[in-house]
Parts: sequence; C-alpha cells; structure tokens
Amino acid sequence: MRTYLVTGGAGFIGSNYIHYMFRKYDNEIKIINVDCLTYAGNLENLKEVENRDNYEFCKVDICDSEAINRIFQENEIDRVVHFAAESHVDRSIKNPDVFIKTNVLGTLVMLNAAKAAWELPDGTYKPDKKFLHVSTDEVYGSLEEEGTFFYETTPIDPHSPYSASKASSDMLVKSYIDTYHFPANITNCSNNYGPYQFPEKLIPLIINNALQGKKLPVYGDGKNVRDWLYVEDHAKAIDMVQEKGRIGQRYNIGGHNEKQNIEIINIILETLQDMLPEGDPRKELVSKDLITYVEDRKGHDRRYAIAPDKIRKEIGWYPETMFKEGIRKTIAWFFEHEDWMKNVTSGDYQKYYEEMYK
Repeated sequence: MRTYLVTGGAGFIGSNYIHYMFRKYDNEIKIINVDCLTYAGNLENLKEVENRDNYEFCKVDICDSEAINRIFQENEIDRVVHFAAESHVDRSIKNPDVFIKTNVLGTLVMLNAAKAAWELPDGTYKPDKKFLHVSTDEVYGSLEEEGTFFYETTPIDPHSPYSASKASSDMLVKSYIDTYHFPANITNCSNNYGPYQFPEKLIPLIINNALQGKKLPVYGDGKNVRDWLYVEDHAKAIDMVQEKGRIGQRYNIGGHNEKQNIEIINIILETLQDMLPEGDPRKELVSKDLITYVEDRKGHDRRYAIAPDKIRKEIGWYPETMFKEGIRKTIAWFFEHEDWMKNVTSGDYQKYYEEMYK
C-alpha cells in the first residue's frame, strides 16, 4: 500500500484532493493528512473519510521540524503532496510575516524531512518516492496583453507578499532538484473553485453574500481577469503529475476559463436566479444592485492566463469542466451544505470580512 503525506489536507484544495484520491484508489492507498487547522483548515471538509482505516489526521504545523521528522520516521512515506500554505493575497498585504514563515520555512522543513527519509548513502533516493509542491500562477506576475499566456518558461515576477512567498518556495524546491537531484515536481495552477472553499475567496463570497442580500464587493473596475479551474480537475492533474510527470519538471495547470471578475459575479447571480426555486425568499434578494465597487487591492495583478500545453502533451491531462457547468455544481454543493457555510462564516471571519471590505 502506497502512503501519501498530504500537507494542508483540511483546506479547500487539499480536502478535495483527498476525496478524489479515495474515490479513485479506495483501499489501495493510505493518506496521512498534516494540517495545523488555521482559520481556513476545517475538519468538517473530511467527515466522509475520517473513519477510514487508511486515513490518519495529524494536527501539526509544517514549520515544526521535530514533529514532521517524526511522521517520516514512523511511516514509510512514498509521496508528499504539499498544499499547506497561507493563500489569501489580502491577508498577505496586512501581515506578510505569517506568509513567509509558513510558505517558505514550512516548505524548507518538508523538503529536509523528505530528503533525510528518502536519501540513500550513495546520494540517490529510495525508488518510487516523489515530492509534489503545489503552487500558483501568481508567481508569474501579471499579463497585460490579451492572447498572451503563462508558460513554464515565463520568468518569475511576483507582485504581492503572497505570490513572493510562493515564488520563494518554488525556488527552494527547484534548488533541491538541481543541487541534490531531489525527486520532486512543481505545479502552478490557476484560480480554483468548487466545494469546501473558504468564503474569503471571490466565488463563495459572492454566493454567500448574494443569498443573504448583502453587498458584493468588487475591487477597482472589476475587469481584472483570472483563469478558473474546477477543483476536481486540479486534483486529477496532481495525481497524474505524481504518476506520469518527469522528475524535476514544472507543470502549469490551467482551466481555459478566462473571465473578468465582474463577469464571474454576473454569471453567479444569473445562475442563482435560475437554480433557486420559485417561492424561495432568497430569490428576491439576489440582485445585480448588490454589486459594490471598492478601492482596488494594492498591487492588484491585471490578468492571469495559464497555458497547460506541456501537461496535456506529456501527461494527457486537460480541464474537463467548463465554467458554466462548474459553477452550477459549486452552487448546488453550497445549497446542500448551508450549515457548513454558517459554521465557517461565524466569529473571527466575520470580523476580518468587515474590516477588509468596509
């Protein structure tokens, strides 16, 4: 049985990945989920798998080298899938220190622990070991011209403390590949959306606010462009890179779903109106009149667009979920999990939201 160590598995993408892997491999694998459960880590995301014999949760901070090394010593880890990171740009602008610590130092701790556990006396590594570092398209900076894309060869040019911390962790992984011939890959993905996404991010924020008749904050002119990827497509890509990716390579994972932020909001509002049944009081609350333009984010990148040509050519992955299908699946999930949304939007999150978008 192959054992996967997943960091940040209680978060949005990490929990979706764990669900995907158990659906695909069932009892053929074991997953050890390491998460320190910050505000964005939620064990409710994993209720369906928590009683499996081949699943284990460890409440551990990835910056705690002693605890991470102990996990490697007590288990024969075959794969590391490193999601754990502080990931919200707005929070990085207010408190960059936390992002550097978790995203850079935490990645270093994970690399050192895996290297120590896997390296043989002759400097080679145990067979069938691989470390996958999950990163973002934001490390590439901003695209100004339509028709241009981020490729794996695009120079790194981060513009926010968040993207700078992720670019730094990317470079750390690359340095271990180049210096120690460490068996790793780096993936850079576009904006994810889907079930279990914490509502500080655009899509769940708009869904949640619209259903309550609350204002829908839009940065600047709303014309910033992002490439959107349904989270299950991303989980599939990560698994395929682990199985088929060439060691040492970087792979871009894009959705071919480029849209302006204001376009995303309008699609969500139209879809909510279509999906809410007649007589549902929330139907009257959902309105474009809720759209409220707020001061633009500092250093706000204008456009991201990923070219997933390499991963399609080498591995055979391509995005299967177009946005209009994915957003309906996402909204349907939030309809079915209203208690989940209520739980994660209480307390400290509400204070943060009011301060950020006042």
